[in-house]
Amino acid sequence: MTNVLLVIAVLAVMALTVVLISQNSKVKKALSEIEFEKKTISEKEGLLLKEARIKAKEELQSDREKLNEEERERRQEFARLEQKLTKKEDMLEDKIQEYTEKDLQAQRKLDELLEKEDYLASIVQKQTEELERISGLSADDAKRMLLEQIKNDLAQEQMQLIRENEAKIKEVSQEKAKEILSTTMQRCMIEQVVETTVSVVALPNDEMKGRIIGREGRNIRTLETLTGVDLIIDDTPEAVVLSGFDPIRREIAKLTLEKLIVDGRIHPVRIEETVEKAREEIDKKIWHEGENAVLEMGVMGLNKELIKTLGRLYYRTSYGQNVLKHSIEVGAIAGMLAAEIGANVAVAKRAGLLHDIGKAVDQTQEGTHIQLGVELANRYGEKPEIVHAIEAHHDDVVANTIEAVLVKIADAISAGRPGARRDTLEIYIKRLQKIEEIVNSYDGIKQSFAVQAGREVRIIVQAEMFDDLASQKLARDVAKRIEDELDYPGQIRVTVVREFRTTEIAK
Repeated sequence: MTNVLLVIAVLAVMALTVVLISQNSKVKKALSEIEFEKKTISEKEGLLLKEARIKAKEELQSDREKLNEEERERRQEFARLEQKLTKKEDMLEDKIQEYTEKDLQAQRKLDELLEKEDYLASIVQKQTEELERISGLSADDAKRMLLEQIKNDLAQEQMQLIRENEAKIKEVSQEKAKEILSTTMQRCMIEQVVETTVSVVALPNDEMKGRIIGREGRNIRTLETLTGVDLIIDDTPEAVVLSGFDPIRREIAKLTLEKLIVDGRIHPVRIEETVEKAREEIDKKIWHEGENAVLEMGVMGLNKELIKTLGRLYYRTSYGQNVLKHSIEVGAIAGMLAAEIGANVAVAKRAGLLHDIGKAVDQTQEGTHIQLGVELANRYGEKPEIVHAIEAHHDDVVANTIEAVLVKIADAISAGRPGARRDTLEIYIKRLQKIEEIVNSYDGIKQSFAVQAGREVRIIVQAEMFDDLASQKLARDVAKRIEDELDYPGQIRVTVVREFRTTEIAK
């Protein structure tokens, strides 16, 4: 057993020895291969280094040659520049020498001139002394006398020329002004319309009068209350007369009545609806008239609110003259005058058209129509020359532009046409406006209308602010103020209307 184990151990040792020897030979073989590869790599590196050195030397030699070539070129360029500078320097030296010689010559001539000047001065001095001795006057005294004589002669000639020119200019200017104005007025064809304070509505038959009056007069009362216009129904066949100083109210009432007659349904509710529709149509009419005026005058770029305000002048009169027609006429005349004398036609026409724009709002706002017109023009972006012409057309300020003067002239021509204006109508309308102004100064007034040619004022109050006693007191107060502040013929009746409505909707 022991021998077997020994044999096994010997065999194991031998096997191990064989394995080790085999492994050792492999290691040696691997080391020899590594050594060979290392040697091969070293040889390759040596070859690469050698090639790199050769290439670097070649590139260095090439760079040196290039640098040498560039240096030669620079030296040649510097040599050329140096030659040019030397040549220019020689030329400058020659010019300096030339200028020096000319300067010397000029100095010699200046010295000669100074000598001659001194010689001439001495001669003049001697002659002056001789003249002073002969005349017995000093040079200053003689000069003063001569200038005074020349001044007097010139003054006389100047005054003579001024007088002759003034007379000539006055004669020519008067003739020219007459010619321009007559030519302009002949070219201007503006329809003159004298407005009244009544309108007539034709009826299909006399039976319609009863329907307009309504049961117990409720229809006519509703119409008069809503429009502020008096309906006069008398024996005139197939006609109803509408009386009121405000043309817009009369037109609304007329349009309302015509619509009701065509429709046939005449009762308070229908009347109220028709009045609202009529007001809307009149607003459109106002816009249409303003737009037509602007197009007729060829005025461009006018603000829409100014166009609408201008259209309101269609229903505004001044001393019986339609203000919109008057404004169009003033614009046309001012434009033609500007064309005749070479002024700005566009500015003259625009200012003439807008000169009375304040009259569209002077019944509802405080201030003169000039102040209100200036405010409107400024608010809606009109140019300063337009605003100035509006402000100066009644001499509130001095007109400092030719166009402003032309607007004044055109305004006077338009207003001065025979039959264009009536003073009594304007005074009458102002009295009616004053009556409404007094009424509207109280709180709680809903509407007020001066009717019956100013013999009655109707006041519609807010029902929640007035009871019966307050309504009676308001009537007395208004009547007292009218007595104190106005002059008028006859009597004025003050009527206060207090209406309370309740509306419910059944669903």
